[in-house]
Amino acid sequence: MSIDVVAEGFSYLECPRWHEGRLWLSDFYQHQVVAIASDGTREVMARVPQQPSGLGFLPDGRALIVSMRDRKVLRREHSGELVLHADLMHLAPWHLNDMIVDAKGRAYVGNFGWDLMSGAPAQTTCLIRVDPDGRASVAADDLMFPNGTGITADGRTMIISESFAGRLTAFDIAADGTLSGRRVWARLGDVPTEFHGDIPDTVSVPDGLCLDAEGAVWVADAIRHCVVRVAEGGRELDRVSTGDMGVYACMLGGTDGCTLYMCAAPSFVESERKDTQDAKVLSTRVKVPHAGLP
Repeated sequence: MSIDVVAEGFSYLECPRWHEGRLWLSDFYQHQVVAIASDGTREVMARVPQQPSGLGFLPDGRALIVSMRDRKVLRREHSGELVLHADLMHLAPWHLNDMIVDAKGRAYVGNFGWDLMSGAPAQTTCLIRVDPDGRASVAADDLMFPNGTGITADGRTMIISESFAGRLTAFDIAADGTLSGRRVWARLGDVPTEFHGDIPDTVSVPDGLCLDAEGAVWVADAIRHCVVRVAEGGRELDRVSTGDMGVYACMLGGTDGCTLYMCAAPSFVESERKDTQDAKVLSTRVKVPHAGLP
């Protein structure tokens, strides 16, 4: 597959979302959410001093934006003003992370669980549900770094990356948003234990993901510098390599849903990324279009 550079000059990109004909992304260390049109035109949609991450959209089109370090979910009003949607400090033990917003406006928000960048010991954490009125509760517990998340087109199944467990985990979604029926949807590789020195090729760190119309998942593999398309059960269907660039999130979009966008950077380490502008948005064309959420 040929890979194109869509846009560059960012610090570290995450959480791409195709919305109303543009690709929205969070640039962690430039503290902004940007939208990129098909002609490459960029617009800053929000400035988030405490570092933006997860993105999603309410049924009326207003954006929800994770503010990582102060553990809040912000709401971008139609006027462009940012207001508090939910404060999750009492539920999240460390920085917030990725987020998905369902068709009813419920947000499911992951968090690191521990001080990853300082090398603290890994520990499990929770996935938090934020209802449309801002009320928050724990949706699921005992997750190892809940990260990229997708919801199937029928709204009945959630698939989430447990990055530090090397797997994708599925839940059934009840009509009221309750999660149940936890199961392993796909095992992708060995569980990572450290990120220094030579890392075995068998180690997988699944990150951002999206779903396609055949029920497969495209998931970014942060360690193996690729995006893989996998079926339930873990069979690999396709792979896109990003060479010497790590890739941390992906999204199917474009007018036909068949453009695979990828957030790439030389590494994910904060000390290496915060003062740089060498992160890029890459793209390639695939055969099966987008389905479900995000």
